[in-house]
Amino acid sequence: MAHDIQFADGAAPFSQTQHFHDIKNAAHEHLLTRIEELGAEFGRWSRQAINQFVDLEIDSFVRLRRIPLNENEVRTIAEALTKELAGFGPIEDLLADPHVEDILINGYNDIYVSRHGILAKLPVRFTDNAHLLRIVRRILAPIGRRLDESNPMVDARLPDGGRVNVVIEPLSIDGPVVSIRKFRKDPLRPADLLGNGTYNEEVGALLEAAVEARCNILVSGGTSSGKTSLLNALAFHIPEPERVVTIEDTAELSLNHPHVVRLESRPGGFDGTGVVTIRDLLRNTLRMRPDRIIVGEVRGGEVLEMLQAMNTGHDGSMGTVHASSPRECLYRLEMLAGFAGFQGTESSLRRQIANAIDFIVQIGRLSNGRRRILSITEVTGLSDNIIATQELYRYEARVTPDGEEIDHWESLGIHPHSPKLARFRQTLSGGGFGAGGFGGDGFGRGGGGFNV
Repeated sequence: MAHDIQFADGAAPFSQTQHFHDIKNAAHEHLLTRIEELGAEFGRWSRQAINQFVDLEIDSFVRLRRIPLNENEVRTIAEALTKELAGFGPIEDLLADPHVEDILINGYNDIYVSRHGILAKLPVRFTDNAHLLRIVRRILAPIGRRLDESNPMVDARLPDGGRVNVVIEPLSIDGPVVSIRKFRKDPLRPADLLGNGTYNEEVGALLEAAVEARCNILVSGGTSSGKTSLLNALAFHIPEPERVVTIEDTAELSLNHPHVVRLESRPGGFDGTGVVTIRDLLRNTLRMRPDRIIVGEVRGGEVLEMLQAMNTGHDGSMGTVHASSPRECLYRLEMLAGFAGFQGTESSLRRQIANAIDFIVQIGRLSNGRRRILSITEVTGLSDNIIATQELYRYEARVTPDGEEIDHWESLGIHPHSPKLARFRQTLSGGGFGAGGFGGDGFGRGGGGFNV
């Protein structure tokens, strides 16, 4: 627990002053000397033992040098140094904060965090770039990744499931750049997304039906728009008996499903050997008898295998695509297939895409940081060599007469064309969701659903 203090008249807390950093650096040098004297014994100490050691040493250090600090200030320095010796320095509290989604470090004194989609610069800092590098190497140590001039770029999954990306000199001109994406230990469920306003009940009912009906779905959106969280939530609707295989570059999905196989690509060793790509994994997955395949992000040649899987019996598969609109998502699939060496005609490729994809769910992050489903678009086929689509729902922020901004998803009054949804309707007892349009009793699961 931090014991930092706030000075009167709005002055900076003690831990953000140069005085604090000067004393901390001197005390750190003293501790390093003492640790060197202890030798191998120190390496066997627990975090609690290190904490007690630091407390005693800092009390002695301050008293013998007659440094004018009060009890709270001494405690603040001791806590900071414990984090230096046994933890992750000035970002340890950020790593432990459940509300922090991303930690972005642009050099030792330029640190940002994202909370609830909003970026904010923090007053915390490292002593210098060497200090930052020490902490980064401590983060990388458990996963055995090397970071040096000959290997100045690292992208890896942390033991807790989070992601870390590091770039150092000579590639990064102004010092080490570190991006940490934290991993949610409790993945968002559909009810959570409904509760935080990502979508409303009617949109949620359509998504639930589409997953249960084994429609193939792509979640499209920009960076940090919530694509993976939405994909994870959609997977909650997959029926239990089915075998699901997830394929990711860095494992982020955490499906609440009894029969899941999780696969992760491998970048290879220092000499470039041993690379296993998403495409390699997807090819192998087709031999693993999956009922559904979920690709964390489609961004390379694996698009060909994904389309093949969706067109050859693996209905209900899903993935994400980095794109700014549903139409851009389709263009991106074409482009990736072309880069991967697709041998057929443009028309045959578009037909494959049109036959494979049932729905594109566009998600975005608003200016206030909130993540919202912006549209649901159905792919209906090929018309005049153009992939035909129809938008079913569209998001807009409305303003009430008293100036309050509210979320609204407009149903465009178009019935889904999907034969999979039609067959699913017929399997529901009592007629399921009827043919009377949107916004009625839906599935008969409490109302507020959608109809086809």
